[in-house]
Amino acid sequence: MISKDLIINSDPKEISIALLEQKQLVELNKEKKDIKFAVGDIYLGKVKKIMPGLNAAFINVGYERDAFLHYLDLGAQFRSLHKYYQLSIKRKGKIVPVHKFKNEPDINKDGKIAEVLKTGQTVIVQVTKEPISTKGPRLGSEISLAGRNLVLLPFSDKVSVSSKIESAEEKSRLKALIQSIKPKNFGVIIRTVAEGKKVATLDSELRDLVERFEKAFKGLRKDVSAPKLFIRELNLTNAILRDILNVSFTNITVDDQQLATDIKQYVKEIAPGKEKIVKLYKGRNPIFDHFGVTKQIKTLFGKTVSFKHGSYLIIEHTEALHVIDVNSGNRSKAGNDQETNALEVNLAAAKEIARQLRLRDMGGIIVIDFIDMLSNEHRQKLFDTMKEIMSEDRTKHNILPLSKYGLMQITRQRVRPEMDISVDEKCPTCNGTGKIGPSYLYIEKMENDLKEILKKVKTRKFIIQAHPFIAAYLTKGTLSPARKMAKRNSCKLKVQPINSFPFLEYRFTDKFGDEIDLG
Repeated sequence: MISKDLIINSDPKEISIALLEQKQLVELNKEKKDIKFAVGDIYLGKVKKIMPGLNAAFINVGYERDAFLHYLDLGAQFRSLHKYYQLSIKRKGKIVPVHKFKNEPDINKDGKIAEVLKTGQTVIVQVTKEPISTKGPRLGSEISLAGRNLVLLPFSDKVSVSSKIESAEEKSRLKALIQSIKPKNFGVIIRTVAEGKKVATLDSELRDLVERFEKAFKGLRKDVSAPKLFIRELNLTNAILRDILNVSFTNITVDDQQLATDIKQYVKEIAPGKEKIVKLYKGRNPIFDHFGVTKQIKTLFGKTVSFKHGSYLIIEHTEALHVIDVNSGNRSKAGNDQETNALEVNLAAAKEIARQLRLRDMGGIIVIDFIDMLSNEHRQKLFDTMKEIMSEDRTKHNILPLSKYGLMQITRQRVRPEMDISVDEKCPTCNGTGKIGPSYLYIEKMENDLKEILKKVKTRKFIIQAHPFIAAYLTKGTLSPARKMAKRNSCKLKVQPINSFPFLEYRFTDKFGDEIDLG
């Protein structure tokens, strides 16, 4: 059984979520707490410009660049959605429930954008792709609200089942069940995790989604003007828990008390008795340092990634595509011919590449230059292996067989900017300036900072967080620099090594680990 661990680090600015399989980092997600324009967010937007040549419109949703909405992304039920919005802002009493609303005719699938939209019109739109590089968000008007087991499609009547549910009998059961409980004018997509679920669970979730959708319209008034956030998608933390959290997790470790409580409650709902896997981390060192995540990030996010017996990948990112070059390095295995060695390196590379695609969330076109192999059997084996490994990837993707030049092309859906973590650090001596100060003043500067802190705070107990090399110097010997500093300033100092710190960085914290601001 594969061990799966979820490590969650929460700090004031962002939440970082690391997924480890067999202690290896395979996914890393970071969410800034003030993030806007996330996939799934629903906005009241204003039509800024109609582009007949593109059969599209640019919509103002409050982003610095106008968002893009193509005619094909309006959705067949666009007129019904828009009419329901107009009725909501014009109403004098209670809003008409969606199941009692009379749908408008579907729009013509081969129609023109100018036949449906006009400049200045307010439209309800959903973010389908986050702003990437110089582009604004990509939008759609076929609204969907995702739950754990179901996806709700307002003003539709279709019920479809995930193709990943293999049992025809289970598909029929779920479809019949949903058709019997869903309200009129709502379509539903049944997700893979719904397999085996009872009617009470699905009915409860369906009611919650319907209520969430209709509640948003109850708050609409004539004086509400676009652009405005209408319905917020769950934050990334909750969305990830909704999409990937299941009973197969071995441990979920969180360093925030409130978040740990929320996750424990969530696990209790989906798998009663399994909530014990959620643990609160109380250690002194940062949680990512403690579980070795920081070290893996530093190793895995560079341009060059080593993976087995000296073999390595070179990963280049461009605006148009990502290029990955597979190199055997100094690898040699006695008794194996070149073809066998090439196959072994390529198969190991395929595993690491699949991991890198998930880890960096690389999207668009990915071109991989594998080591040349002459055997058609070996080439087919590599293609089959890549497809099998990539089957674990939740993001939509398509893999093409190797070309005659040994190139493999993968297209992978891109809805968010690629995870880009710089592992390069500024020169620890000159801080990137090319000039250095006297090294013997380093401890003096640290002590000056301590004196400034002592003027501002009442406590006399501090922790100095520093790179392990600096921490070792500060604590060396019975008359260590840290002891001398503490004695001279009549306070208590504890030194804490932090692996993720650049070489000469240090911070003062109180005894609880909260940083003391020098500003």
